[in-house]
Amino acid sequence: MAIATFAQPALAQDNAPSASSAEDAPQIIVTGTRRTDRTVAESTVPIDVITSEALVNQGTTETNRLLNNLVPSFNFPQPSLTDGTDSLRPATLRGLAPDQVLVLVNGKRRHLSSLLNLNGSIGRGSAAVDMNTIPPLAIERIEVLRDGAASQYGSDAIAGVINVQLKTREGGRAQATYGRYITTMDGVDQVASVGPTTTTSSSELPPITFTGEDRTRRDGDTWTIASNFGLPVGDDAFLNLTVEYKDRDPTNRSGPDLRRQYSGLGDVRETTIDRYSHRFGDGESRDINLFANAGMDLGDTFELYAFGSYGNREGNGAGFYRRSLDARNRDNANGGVPFYPDGFLPLINSTVEDIAGVIGLRGDVSGWNLDFSVNYGSNRLDYLISNTWNASLGGNVSPTEFDAGGLRSGQTSVNIDVQREVDFGIGDTSIALGGEWRNENYKIVAGEEGSYIAGPFFFSNGSAPGAQVFPGFSPTTAVDRSRDSFAAYVELDTDLSEMFNVQVAGRFEDFSDFGSTLNGKIAARFEPVEGLAFRGSVSTGFRAPGMAQQFFSTTSTNNVGGQLIEIGTFPVDSPIAIALGSEPLEAEKSVNLGGGVVFSMVPRFNLTVDYYNIKINDRIVLTENLTGADVLLLLQNAGVVGSSARFFTNGIDTRTQGIDIVGSYRIPDVAGGSLTLTAGYNLNDTEITDRRVFSGFTANRLFARQESFRLTDGQPSNKLNLGAVFDRDPFGFSINANHFGSVFLPDGVTTATLNGLPSSDTNQQIRNDINVGMGDAPGDNTLTPKWVVDLELRFNPVEMIQLAVGANNVFDEYPDRLPFGTVDGVNYGLNTSFLPYSSQSPFGFSGRFLYGRVSIEF
Repeated sequence: MAIATFAQPALAQDNAPSASSAEDAPQIIVTGTRRTDRTVAESTVPIDVITSEALVNQGTTETNRLLNNLVPSFNFPQPSLTDGTDSLRPATLRGLAPDQVLVLVNGKRRHLSSLLNLNGSIGRGSAAVDMNTIPPLAIERIEVLRDGAASQYGSDAIAGVINVQLKTREGGRAQATYGRYITTMDGVDQVASVGPTTTTSSSELPPITFTGEDRTRRDGDTWTIASNFGLPVGDDAFLNLTVEYKDRDPTNRSGPDLRRQYSGLGDVRETTIDRYSHRFGDGESRDINLFANAGMDLGDTFELYAFGSYGNREGNGAGFYRRSLDARNRDNANGGVPFYPDGFLPLINSTVEDIAGVIGLRGDVSGWNLDFSVNYGSNRLDYLISNTWNASLGGNVSPTEFDAGGLRSGQTSVNIDVQREVDFGIGDTSIALGGEWRNENYKIVAGEEGSYIAGPFFFSNGSAPGAQVFPGFSPTTAVDRSRDSFAAYVELDTDLSEMFNVQVAGRFEDFSDFGSTLNGKIAARFEPVEGLAFRGSVSTGFRAPGMAQQFFSTTSTNNVGGQLIEIGTFPVDSPIAIALGSEPLEAEKSVNLGGGVVFSMVPRFNLTVDYYNIKINDRIVLTENLTGADVLLLLQNAGVVGSSARFFTNGIDTRTQGIDIVGSYRIPDVAGGSLTLTAGYNLNDTEITDRRVFSGFTANRLFARQESFRLTDGQPSNKLNLGAVFDRDPFGFSINANHFGSVFLPDGVTTATLNGLPSSDTNQQIRNDINVGMGDAPGDNTLTPKWVVDLELRFNPVEMIQLAVGANNVFDEYPDRLPFGTVDGVNYGLNTSFLPYSSQSPFGFSGRFLYGRVSIEF
């Protein structure tokens, strides 16, 4: 049957570093080569294979969090107070940007989300694939290629490729998972009582006493109900369906707000208001995800296949709390009294709709394996801002809820790929050829007028314009732009002998907006003795400028160094960006070097050690928030409301290098059961090797200390995954321990002072800048390394039913509590009293999550 040939079989593997294995059959891989007989153990480049069993035997049902637990070079922080990023969080591979890793589903390019990450998170300035729209139950396995592959797959594959293979088999699984956080917040005090204020000074802090105990939380209740089932549709076809519903309540890890809340003398409300008024943590979320995967034989030669998905997410994230006495709560239409008497917490309600579909034909044509496909994907994000107002309109006019507009991103591609085995007289050789046409579209949809307008009180009193927390998109920022690209590639994979394999690939690609690029790759594997192999690769790569990076434009409210400021993000071709130094964006260009060793001489034991070195030139970054009198004057002359500006630029060159060590050992008979041990270690270092200088602005100002350190030191310098899975019918358990290395947090330069004096310029020098010496700022902090341990126990009362209980972060570990107030002569301000943990924590800051699961196999 053609189905058996082309439906990408799911076999157990003998080299699955991040997952358990129950059989000794070698795993055929479909990533990194277009050969049809290559196993993971024979690959010329490092590949992790994550099985479906490893994905479902955990408490979390988010695909990104699962990969964070299982792949050492994968990083998934969970930021908060970052606008839309709270609902659509990005992830990284090998410390590079989220848009520098290519995501495939069944070998086909997955579309990007429409969200551009802008505000203070890892991946700032990038748009990523929303991996959490892919239900774990739909996945047969995930292949993670940790090597540059742009010459094989095109743009974005600088850090590597994540290829999600969907299930095809009959039968299925239904499961329901419920969990909640039961946690004690490390270093966060519980308020006992608050005394009245004694003056009218806004700087007076109310007297607060504490219980002496850390704050406890019971929140984040999460339900996930999902089912995967393969329908019997005859011997020559398959249909596999997955449906998933997730319902997550918000979490709140805010500390007490120590600041004065009311302006009046001795206002009794000061003693009774909830000091935990911010909402700092996971947002509320309701998700529905549907996946379908199907194939049908057309005679003995061809297969018609199709797969697709639909996802809908209703998210709710909070902004920065506005106090009763804050200027942004002052109603100048009614004498300046607070519009919200007790202050307000503005909410960003987001609706994400994600649609994808692929249809294709594959089969044998005159000895060639042919694959022709059409691929469509779209992502739309709409914003509704509630519990807010437009202060510049005044309280008599302003609504408290706004349609703020939205974003749209789409992709259509047509691919033709052919492959066959040929005999050049030098060994088994595979040759693959192919071409691709791709169209990408990006839109910004304007919101209602009240969401963005600057009303009369902006001009007379300086009241904040637009919907507070997220001003809507205006008609002047609305955009509808598209581009096309054409690509052709060739790939040769040959066994020169039983010991020596060589792979060569080249790809030409032409884009309608920035031109063409040519990239190549050569990789080789040498196995002098069975079970000991050496491998290496060298390749060039590229990443085309993102559509959002070229055309996104808006004004938003950001918390920068404790101050709420209006920041304008401008397209590179806008007059303001050009005046600030922007130039047309070019493609990022990379050179990837890799080399490693594979050891499998001991039965059921596999060890790989791989070094990588990734040089990226013309890296696209979002500038710092540019402020100052010259910027303000430029904005005013252009009639733009705001006090700060930023834009995208090919601003820096970087070098990322590191080591991946991955091992697994399976013991088929221990204590009457089977035991699989896994370990993975990643050591990673990124440095900035060059910076662009523009007329009128220094390099430090365009991409300065804060963003430089976020890119080079904002992710763990090392990460260790340890895992054990034991099964003895009817019982089983799994344990995963992750050790996250240190993360550096540079001083927020607008607030930190040393002995009462502002930080000097000499303390703002940038590490790794070849033109500037190394220096420290007084408010620098480092998140120390942490262990996070997950545990699950399973029991099968009957063959088809499984019960499981477990804990993620069983020891209730938190990142280091951030300092606040004056500590050792440094004034950190009071914002970190109520925002106690950094959003750059690589494992989040939610604490212990307890859960239970019921599963039925059928």
